[in-house]
Amino acid sequence: MTRLGQMGACAVLALAVAACGQKKDDIADPLPPPAYGTEEQANVDLWLERMEVGGRELYSARFDVVDAVGLSDGARIADIGAGTGLYSLLFADKVGSDGVVFAVDIEPRFLTLINRRAADLDNENIVSVLGRDASITLPPGSVDIVFISDTYNYFEDPQKLMKSVHEALTPGGKLFVLDFDIKTDTPRNENNEHVRVGKEALASEIEASGFRLVEDVAVEGLSETYMLRFEKV
Repeated sequence: MTRLGQMGACAVLALAVAACGQKKDDIADPLPPPAYGTEEQANVDLWLERMEVGGRELYSARFDVVDAVGLSDGARIADIGAGTGLYSLLFADKVGSDGVVFAVDIEPRFLTLINRRAADLDNENIVSVLGRDASITLPPGSVDIVFISDTYNYFEDPQKLMKSVHEALTPGGKLFVLDFDIKTDTPRNENNEHVRVGKEALASEIEASGFRLVEDVAVEGLSETYMLRFEKV
C-alpha cells in the first residue's frame, strides 16, 4: 500500500520507497492545455488528454529531459508545478528506493491525480505537496534538485516563489527550468500565449534570486522549448 500524502513546510522527510517509470503511447495533434481559471482547468482528465500527447514536445522528449537532469540513486528532487505528474513519475524511477520526489502544485486535484497514478504503479517515493502562490512549502535544505517545466511564467510573484526555491535547496543545489523560447518574431498561440518573458530575461530574473546560470542544456527533441541549469549560490 502506498504511503502518499500532502505535506507543508513542517513535514518530516522520511520515506522508504520503491518506484517505477511510466510510458504511454504517443498521440499526435495535441489540443492546447485548458485555460487557467476556468472550469475546464479543474478537469484533470482533460489535462491528461491534452498535456501527455506525442505532439507536445515536453511529452515526446520526456525521457531525454529526464536523462539531462542526471538524477542519481538517493536524490531528492522537487517537481514544481507537477501538474499531471508526468515528470514526477519518471523521476521516481531514477531516484530509487533511497530517494524522494516532491510533486508540488497549487491545485489539490492534481495532487490527488498524482497520488492515484503513483498508487497504480506502486510508487511509494512520491510525496504530493500543496504549494502556495508565493512558496513551494518545502523545508529549508530539503532537496538537492528543483525542476520547473512550463510553469515559471505562470508564477504570480516569481521573486517570492524563487526565494522559497532557493531556501529549499541544499548548498550548491541544482535548478532546472524548461520553458518556451519566445523571441520577437515568435508567433503566439494557445501553447505559448502565457509566456511573460523570454529565455534571457528569465535567466536574469532567476540569477537575481540567488542563482548562477551554469548552462543552456541541449536536449534532443526540444526546439520550441529550452532547458537551463542553474546552481544555488
